[in-house]
Amino acid sequence: MGLRAELVTVYVRIGRTYVRWAPSLLLLALVVFVPLGLVHALTVNAEIGSIGFSAGFKLLAAAAAVLALTATGLVGEVFYAGAVAISLTHPREGRPPSLREIAAMVNYGPLIAIDLIYGALVAFGLVLFVVPGVLAFVWLGLAAPVVEIEHTGIRDAFARSVRLVRRRFWLVALVLIPIELLGDGLTDLITSMTNNVFGSELLCEWLADLLANLAFTPFYAVACVLLTVDLIREKGGGAELHSKPAQ
Repeated sequence: MGLRAELVTVYVRIGRTYVRWAPSLLLLALVVFVPLGLVHALTVNAEIGSIGFSAGFKLLAAAAAVLALTATGLVGEVFYAGAVAISLTHPREGRPPSLREIAAMVNYGPLIAIDLIYGALVAFGLVLFVVPGVLAFVWLGLAAPVVEIEHTGIRDAFARSVRLVRRRFWLVALVLIPIELLGDGLTDLITSMTNNVFGSELLCEWLADLLANLAFTPFYAVACVLLTVDLIREKGGGAELHSKPAQ
């Protein structure tokens, strides 16, 4: 099967999985992104230029702002992808786990650490020369599902992601990057639309971030999990998806 055919197949499976699991995916997204959307909105509204830096530090301040915005934009998406991995792959007495069971099963320490480290590496790479950030985004993008599917540590999860992506780089890149870019574009669009409705810029940013995450992050998470499961099986592993969502 050629790359184009594989991409079509993966995108179709992402869409079907999203439709089948939409209620639980959206509920889980609300739990994760209501508080994290506020964190991102506060970062967006921080006026770094008003701190009074001299002209010599303005470029450094701008780079720091880009770094913070990129990192906080990714924070939550990675954690959410790990939680979705539990929902889609871990049976509880022959059925998918409920939201309460997912909360009890999440490996919070490793997953939060991966979320923060991954976001920082991608953001730092984008600030430097763009390409390193893109490479980090792709090569390390499956670490969160790996933690929850294979119960690895932080370093092993990143290493496993690299091994899974090896020889399948373009498939992973052409699935994850467009979804991430569409999500970012949707956030900007919703922000501009809500600016004329609410007087508070903070409220606009919070609402825009939440709505964009509800609309697109489940697709990103499902894509990460499907790719991880497929590539684990391709390497001889035994990861499987549930056929039916939790009732």
